[in-house]
Amino acid sequence: MPIPRYILDRRIVWLLAAIAFGGSARIGAQPVRFAQSEIAAAAANRLGTPPVVFKTDPALGPQAYRIAHGADDTLVVTGGDATGTMYGGLDVAEALRLGPAAMAALRSDTRLHVPHIAQRGIKFNIPLDLRTPSYSDGSDNARANIPEMWSRDFWVTFFDEMARHRYNVLSLWSLNPFPSMVRVPEFPDVALDDVWRSRAPLGPVPLDGTGKNNVPPAFLADHEVVKKITMDEKIAFWRDVMQLAADRGVAVYVFTWNVFPYGAEPKYGITADMSNRTTIAYYRASVRELVKTYPLLAGIGITAGENMPNNPDFTKEQWLWATYGEGVRDALKDTPERTFNLIHRFHQTAPGEIARNWQGYPGYPATFTFSYKYSVAHMYSSTKPPFIAEVIPYLKDGMKTWLTVRNDDIYSFRWGDPDYAREYIQNLPPPAQLAGFYMGPDGFIWGRDFLDRELAGQSLGAQRPLVMQKQWYAFMLWGRLAYDPTLPDSIFQETLGVRFPGVDAATLFAASNAASKIIPQVTRLFWGDMDIRWFPEANARNVRGTHFYTVTEFMNGITMPGTGIINIREWRRRLLDQQPLAAISPLEVADSLEGEANQALGLVARLRNNPLSKANRELRLTLGDYEAMAQLGRYYAEKIRGACNLALFDASRQPEQQAGAIAHLERALVAWKNYAAVRDAQYLPGFYSRIGWIDITALAAGAAKDIELARMWQPGSLKSDPKDEP
Repeated sequence: MPIPRYILDRRIVWLLAAIAFGGSARIGAQPVRFAQSEIAAAAANRLGTPPVVFKTDPALGPQAYRIAHGADDTLVVTGGDATGTMYGGLDVAEALRLGPAAMAALRSDTRLHVPHIAQRGIKFNIPLDLRTPSYSDGSDNARANIPEMWSRDFWVTFFDEMARHRYNVLSLWSLNPFPSMVRVPEFPDVALDDVWRSRAPLGPVPLDGTGKNNVPPAFLADHEVVKKITMDEKIAFWRDVMQLAADRGVAVYVFTWNVFPYGAEPKYGITADMSNRTTIAYYRASVRELVKTYPLLAGIGITAGENMPNNPDFTKEQWLWATYGEGVRDALKDTPERTFNLIHRFHQTAPGEIARNWQGYPGYPATFTFSYKYSVAHMYSSTKPPFIAEVIPYLKDGMKTWLTVRNDDIYSFRWGDPDYAREYIQNLPPPAQLAGFYMGPDGFIWGRDFLDRELAGQSLGAQRPLVMQKQWYAFMLWGRLAYDPTLPDSIFQETLGVRFPGVDAATLFAASNAASKIIPQVTRLFWGDMDIRWFPEANARNVRGTHFYTVTEFMNGITMPGTGIINIREWRRRLLDQQPLAAISPLEVADSLEGEANQALGLVARLRNNPLSKANRELRLTLGDYEAMAQLGRYYAEKIRGACNLALFDASRQPEQQAGAIAHLERALVAWKNYAAVRDAQYLPGFYSRIGWIDITALAAGAAKDIELARMWQPGSLKSDPKDEP
């Protein structure tokens, strides 16, 4: 077979790239080399692949690029920096994978590509060690992922995937990362050698939702050492990880909650007491060493909580300045030219108090930004959540905020609805107010995938897929559309076709869209702002363990603010008072859920007629995910209808209303069992740090209980809530 022309030109291209990026060999050349490797992989077994030349022109701006059609069919990729050049090369690789039409479009595209959102990140609660936990550590998948956090193979794959999908920020969140990452000369015994994991069983009640008591003595007493490693080796490891990130255009931040001296307490008298001078000295020195130890660390994020009691004599912000602010200033004394960013979360503090204490931060205000929970815990709800309005007045005089985009909605399934992602992204605040976003869960770890039932118990090592690889389509949509929301749906549909050759890509694309609309729709109707209040995959919340929401609670539930949906009590009131609804009713939501579910199920059935759906494991599991979400949609549609009928019976005492409620809830039980059969055929039950034990099959008992509640319902039990009034 003839050698593709690109392969013949590769040495010349690499030489040009090395010249273009000058002396910063690793940071400059490595992103381009990654793009070259992606082009080579895409060009394999293809004839007529054009040579590709890489150049830089800083005038284009950070992350920007342009692709020109040069002489002799050469493609010239010019980036504003190494990352932009890499992104342009990845566009070339994508066009090669998608085929001649995509290559023709690439050649005719002379636009300057610039990022719509400059900083597009992942929120990663990192399970470093039993002794230095994050919020998510009390879960099965976090414990399984502890060794992966100390595997170079994991991070190589992780950053490759981030680059492919155009993410350029990784935020690592920990209650107290310092004992696992730095050596502090003033407190030498705090540095932790080795990596520990608990053997003690989890549950039945999740760990404290505020981060307190997250290292139970029983866990420490019954632990295993999953990796023998010295602190010096840990430092070398994390320096290498940050270099790997830089090689893919990714900036790394470390985030903390406070005050949680896990791994340090009670050494040297360190405690969680904010007034403890030793604790203040320890944190200040730890921050200093973190900054100095990791020259590639882009910044640090801080939280005024969850373990900081209000004290007017020594406020949260005074404590944070005395530790993090002074620690960064100490670190930069020897390198004043270094830019080190600080992200201050709005969580559990007041903007005015922040401003009073932080104007002395090095480089303020250019190096100082805020962070806000944009959709609280549910990014899969509304494409325009209203909550950001409360902080917009504080974003002036050049101040910007990051958005924490929490995904505590979908842990198991492959999601993909480009219309939703595009609209969500386009509704974010403008660049004058927006620093960027990072998305991710609190109750789950986006590490390697340990939910897969077929792979359970297998020692796969680096062959075990990442969650980001399993849910590649969702990560592609959010990352690519955040860089360029004008990308057409055809790109995504064609990508599905290449991923699953021989399958009708249009049908698969439509099935994904329909199934993926279900969880956002139900969450808009039945709103629980925090993840402990609403996990839609299981119709559950945490009430000293896993609690399955009843039909009674659906009648008493509230809707997401700003969505134009009225809850069941207010719907009943307007109906009985013969008032115009003037809003989206719960029954309309139920009809929408059923419509999307039926469409998804019909499309899945059509796709399964293709023999490839059984031969291709990933396609089989993908269709299973769509079917599971569709059956879940049917469940919620019937539960909502049952709740509406029961609410009317509560007021009217008409037996037919009660009978209707019972019939709908019986159909809901059937749908839940169908959902459980599909979901649990693919995924294991598991313990989650924020919700508890989730066994979808066992939770059918909760769906059955709803039928009995309807049969035994006493009219007049449902009370109106003044908050329902328009």
